[in-house]
Amino acid sequence: MKVKPDGIIIGAGIVGLSLALELHKAGFRVKVFEAAAQIKQLGVGLSLLPHSVKYLFNHGLEEALDNNAIRTKELRFYCKQGKLIWTEPRGLDAGYKAPQYSIHRGRLQQILLQKVLQTLGPDSVITNRKLLNFDQHDSSVTGNFVSESGEQSNATAEFLIGADGINSAVRQQLYPDQGDPQFAGLMLWRGATYSNSFLSGRSMIMAGHNSQKLVVYPLTPPDEKGRQLINWVAELRVPKDILRTDDWRGKGQLSEFADQFRQWDFPWLQTNQLFHDAQDIFKFPMIDREPVPQWSFDRVTLAGDAAHAMYPNGSNGASQGIIDAATLARQLQDNDDVIKALTAYQSERLSPTAKITLDNRKTGPERVLQMVEDQCSGECSNEHHCVPYTDLDAVSTAYKKLAGFDKKTVNQ
Repeated sequence: MKVKPDGIIIGAGIVGLSLALELHKAGFRVKVFEAAAQIKQLGVGLSLLPHSVKYLFNHGLEEALDNNAIRTKELRFYCKQGKLIWTEPRGLDAGYKAPQYSIHRGRLQQILLQKVLQTLGPDSVITNRKLLNFDQHDSSVTGNFVSESGEQSNATAEFLIGADGINSAVRQQLYPDQGDPQFAGLMLWRGATYSNSFLSGRSMIMAGHNSQKLVVYPLTPPDEKGRQLINWVAELRVPKDILRTDDWRGKGQLSEFADQFRQWDFPWLQTNQLFHDAQDIFKFPMIDREPVPQWSFDRVTLAGDAAHAMYPNGSNGASQGIIDAATLARQLQDNDDVIKALTAYQSERLSPTAKITLDNRKTGPERVLQMVEDQCSGECSNEHHCVPYTDLDAVSTAYKKLAGFDKKTVNQ
């Protein structure tokens, strides 16, 4: 029996750890190398759409997700005055065979990390190894690393996958002239606050328009007091020249955004209380990377944000990375030749993700908010009727098909 090739994964984020699980299940020996000395529970909330959740369930993670996340029931769109635009069911409530989850990014990463360590072994994830560069050979590839103390080391395998995020060192070596990420001119202030449940307790809401938007959804089941960890995003348009390349993300301040949302408290959601009660506020620019024509170069390829960093419109980034992982493992399993497998993976995933990236620049499914902002005469009462339901549904349906999570595709 032919021994399957071994691999190196750069980055122990959600995509890198998903790759480790998928490749191990397919029979490959892999090691994950992470630049950070310690993997901490960082970040805020994210969504996992049904077409990615089914792959996580294949690794026995359903119970862990249910204990640490919310099965999203619905997505509700509102205008800036809090009038309902429309509601669409999500996950199981929409008839999918797999749920949609809302979860804290750090908790999801820890769930995946523990599963990798249990399944692949305690030495499968090596921290404090920042990739300096890689060298390709006829039948192998070597990753060269440095620790925080300056100690250098290397590892050699038959393939290397860059899953090291939007500022990927692997991608930088492949595209040394790529420049900085593309800034949309929008700044996001994000936080997670323990608060009383709102609406169904499993609702995601989006309110506003293209220049000012609010996104809120719960991340955890209610505690004994009925309180949930609520993720919130306050988004504002800012001058494009406000962004410095050394200040992509950091701590945010209430004074930078809260006044603009002063009138955005609704009967069912005390928005400003969420802002004020947050233990930490993080500031993120809305950035992406220009789609590139090639991910796979002989024995090296890209996955997740390293391959296709996209705006968060559509809540789709993490899900696309998990699908990358499953696709790459399948192609390696189906092809005896590593280079052909990586090329086949690229052929399957590059074009669809590039289309999503470009559509997200047009705000993806969230463009229904701007449609109402542009077309409403102000005569709508508690619920908007200024844009036909069929037009709103068409936007949602088109994006689901584009992103690969229309119900027919997912349930087949």
